[in-house]
Amino acid sequence: QVQFVESGGGLVQPGGSLRLSCAASGSGLSIYNMAWYRQPPGKLREWVARISSGGNTDYARSVKGRFAISRDNAKNTVYLQMNNLKPEDTAVYYCNVFASLNSWGQGTQVTVSS
Repeated sequence: QVQFVESGGGLVQPGGSLRLSCAASGSGLSIYNMAWYRQPPGKLREWVARISSGGNTDYARSVKGRFAISRDNAKNTVYLQMNNLKPEDTAVYYCNVFASLNSWGQGTQVTVSS
């Protein structure tokens, strides 16, 4: 099991930006395909973006062109740059190994509101 700690969330106005960070415990993050997920209030958790061990990226249609996932394997950290935020982006954001049964962290709350 790899443990992750998400940070960087907060309250932002529509059109604003945030950068989320996901720090992994231990080392060896480089071998994993990583992803960001989110859980809007009252809804199920959904996939947002993923990055392969080789750096290839893919995005959910709802965030494509606005969000960017990246990774720094030397720092054991994955990032999610979120631009042009919308109220519907309000959610708790989580990172995890993509499509795995790894346990979830506490997430970080993102609230987009004027």
